[in-house]
Amino acid sequence: MSLFIRSAHANVSLMVLGDSLSAGYGLSEADSWVSEIARDWQANHPHLSIINASISGETTAGGLNRLENLLDRHQPNMVFIELGGNDGLRGFNLSTMENNLRQMITIIQSRNVQVALSEVEIPPNLGRRYTEMFRQVFHTVAEDKGIPLVPFFMREVALNPDLMQSDGIHPNLAAQPKIAALMEPQLRELLEQQVLTQMDTAE
Repeated sequence: MSLFIRSAHANVSLMVLGDSLSAGYGLSEADSWVSEIARDWQANHPHLSIINASISGETTAGGLNRLENLLDRHQPNMVFIELGGNDGLRGFNLSTMENNLRQMITIIQSRNVQVALSEVEIPPNLGRRYTEMFRQVFHTVAEDKGIPLVPFFMREVALNPDLMQSDGIHPNLAAQPKIAALMEPQLRELLEQQVLTQMDTAE
């Protein structure tokens, strides 16, 4: 189920297509970092809105399967893709993951919707070679597609046990405002640069 939080006066929207890291796994959806940003934008940037289309356990294949319906339903101006972690944790074929990401970006761009990709990293337990190849996929795809690559928001959080749930994978309640504080200016800047500037030019 997607959480749709929008100001009555909002006219530019960003959809987060992610997995448990964005869905607020183990927490109330209202406590997720995406919801933190939604409340901030409602109060301080009412022309912006954010849609959380993230699902715990989601893979790039799942995101690809849901994408067109989500685009039809929410009509976002921009999509932020935060997927791949579950592919990596399950040791999926990286070529398949890369192809899924490329297909998602192609579909989004074909709708004249802007897109940004989150860098994703996984724990090193699958071996250094796999984890390095995994991380490189996001850089390669973003460069080839000419889209922004946003640094992985869990990089610092994951190193602090006080900000992690007991599974060592998911951020806890205390981490959500910190992730929001990190991501809010980056996502707002992307909307302003990629969407609002384009709108101003069109006018």
